[in-house]
Parts: sequence; C-alpha cells; structure tokens
Amino acid sequence: MDKRIRKISYIALFAAINYVVFTFAKIDIPLAAGSHVAIHLANACVVLSSWLLGPWEGGIAGAVGLSIADVLDPRYITSAPKTFLLKFMIGMVAGSLAKKMNLSREEDSAKIRKITLISAATALALNVILDPVIGYLYKKYILGIPAEAASIILAYTTGVTALNAVVCTISSVILYPLLWKGFRSIE
Repeated sequence: MDKRIRKISYIALFAAINYVVFTFAKIDIPLAAGSHVAIHLANACVVLSSWLLGPWEGGIAGAVGLSIADVLDPRYITSAPKTFLLKFMIGMVAGSLAKKMNLSREEDSAKIRKITLISAATALALNVILDPVIGYLYKKYILGIPAEAASIILAYTTGVTALNAVVCTISSVILYPLLWKGFRSIE
C-alpha cells in the first residue's frame, strides 16, 4: 500500500477511535449557563495517536475525531473550535517530546515508561493550564457568557481537566507498550 494512503488511513482510524472513546465512554457533568464538562479517556487516545503516528498525524487525528464528537453532540457543539486547537496541541507536544526522546526506537521498558510519562504528563499539564483559560476567554468573549458564569465554569473545568490529565497520563503510559508491539507488526 502507498505510504501516504496508509498514513491517511491511520489518521482516519485514530480519529474514529478518539470519536468513539469520547462519545460513548464519558461521564458528562452539567455546569452553569448550559455548559458541560466530561470525565473521559479521549486525551489518552490523542497522546497514543501522537506516539504511534507522529506529532502532526496524531494531533490531527485527535483534533478531528474529538471536534466531530463535539459538533455531533448539542451539549458540546460550541466547544468544537476550542477542542480542535487544544487536542491538536496535546498531540503535537506529546508526539514531539516522544520523537525528540526517540520513543519509537527505544527497546528498554523502563526507558519507554520514562519517555511516555514525561511526554504525556507535559502535554496534559499544558492542557490543564490552557483548556480552562482558553475556555474562559472563548465563553466570555466569543459566546458572550457573563464573566461570573464563565468564572464558575473555569473553576469546574480546571478540576475536571486535571483529573482527566492524571487518568489519561496513567492510561496512555500503560497502554503504549501493548499497542506499540501490535502496531509495529502491521507497519
């Protein structure tokens, strides 16, 4: 199979996985002003996508899959632009750090755990900072939600995003060695 077609196919597959994980395996938490947050493992899928496919490809897979999930769910539709930006950023940061530390060439399981932990934790910690801040600014200035309501949403979003970051970091570090062995065999 042509290398470009294979790469596009993998991006589409991982976008679909991101979509399915967020759409069907999340816990929704309603907030003020009709907003919602969710506890989910989708960010782990974005990180895994970036490790297996590369920073750009994994970032695109996560951004597209999770933005489509937002667009198709009326509770999250207004979050789609923010989701696209932040999920792409998670993929780029996690994938770039893993690439710089030669994750795909590493054979030692202790070094693999270290690289995956550092790259996932860094990307998802950045998301813990940026998601609430961008969300606040987006809700206040683009969606016109009053500052008080946007501040309440900011507080809840920060807590849920931090919880998701911890769970997704642990999940991705555990899942990567299992997936990489299988992924390497189909390459």
